[in-house]
Amino acid sequence: MAKTKTKKGKNQNAVYKVIEIVGTSPDSWADAARNAVNAASRSLRDLRVAHVDELDVKIEGGKLVFRAKLKVSFKYHGED
Repeated sequence: MAKTKTKKGKNQNAVYKVIEIVGTSPDSWADAARNAVNAASRSLRDLRVAHVDELDVKIEGGKLVFRAKLKVSFKYHGED
């Protein structure tokens, strides 16, 4: 079976894994999401899409902590 390739020669038959992560920030939901993606990118390669699944605020000692729950997809490379 022939593989489907783009003009640049990349394989279009890719597999992606989706995980759920939660980021936090004392400043905003956008910062919470950014913190989550930045942390994930340190241990995962080829991050593709981050979908915001839920936003909430935790109250700690009278202060707000913004939390963003994300579903993040990254390319599955198997054993390479």
